[in-house]
Amino acid sequence: MKIDLTDTTASKVNKALVQGRRAIGTPAVGMVLTLVIVTDEENAYDALKAANDASREHPSRTLVVVKRVSRSPRDRTTSRLDAEVRVGADAGTGETVVLRLYGEAVDHADSVVLPLLLPDAPVVVWWPVNSPLDPAKDPLGALAQRRVTDTYAAEQPVRELSARADTYTPGDTDLSWTRITPWRSMLAAALDQVTCEVEAVEVEGEEFNPSCELLAMWLADRLNVPVKRSLSSGPGLTAVRMDTSCGPIALDRADGALATLMIEGQPDRAVALKRRDTAELIAEELRRLDPDDTYASALRFGVDRLGSVPEQPVAAGEPASADEPAAAGEPVTRAEPAPAKKAAAKKATGAAKKAAAK
Repeated sequence: MKIDLTDTTASKVNKALVQGRRAIGTPAVGMVLTLVIVTDEENAYDALKAANDASREHPSRTLVVVKRVSRSPRDRTTSRLDAEVRVGADAGTGETVVLRLYGEAVDHADSVVLPLLLPDAPVVVWWPVNSPLDPAKDPLGALAQRRVTDTYAAEQPVRELSARADTYTPGDTDLSWTRITPWRSMLAAALDQVTCEVEAVEVEGEEFNPSCELLAMWLADRLNVPVKRSLSSGPGLTAVRMDTSCGPIALDRADGALATLMIEGQPDRAVALKRRDTAELIAEELRRLDPDDTYASALRFGVDRLGSVPEQPVAAGEPASADEPAAAGEPVTRAEPAPAKKAAAKKATGAAKKAAAK
């Protein structure tokens, strides 16, 4: 059931929710949290679909905040709220309200959302794109116990991790971190099977992928060993290789679905390690609302160790620039000159030798 409201108020939206529940015969509210999605019109459909799929596991009231910025100066000063209320089959297992804000209402989205929050229930705010620099200080983020961002959607995803570390507040998390949960579980299980000391680690994945950087930071933080970041064509993370005192351990996933776990002295094993969709990632984040201390430790370790996170990870065997830090756990070495610079330097050296001989 859908109810469209034009130029409305939060009070009328609440009345429409009650009316909708009575119309479908479910007057009781059985939802466990409020999920606030802050997005634009272009990404609203995909974000709402993921939230509806996740609501099968976590029945919730979903508030989609779409900020509509008008190009006309006259419209910018006119506040208006349009709402679309969905209940029943159109809203998964909970309730959905799509709020479109115009004019000055865009700057006061928290005032619109606050009356629509479920009483005595946790609040989670999710920014699929265009997340604020400091989610905890954002007016909507201040209402939430859990704030979910996605650095992979940023223009400079790896460098965005540095900003996340500088502004981290308990309750912050990122879907780039959620994506590597199966990898962390599998690697921890592999190390539990052996009694060896890890000496070095290599993390292989596609370029500009924050999940690869976070996994490298986590390994360097927990194992206190050098971690080298190498590049591949993807998709996403493709391999983690660990050198141990008992022989190599490798987790290799070349196709994005099935991985091979290789441990010295044991037969190779195929393990399911598929790339998960956004609905599964959001469902995982909604399972816990307490601060993720492991994420905070890995994030701060990488930034504190490096000073700042490099936008371009260093390829396997390729030295970093002298003025750019290497990836997590990798020592900084002076970069080789570019081929053109090498030729120019060689030519200048030859000319200098000729002049000296004359």
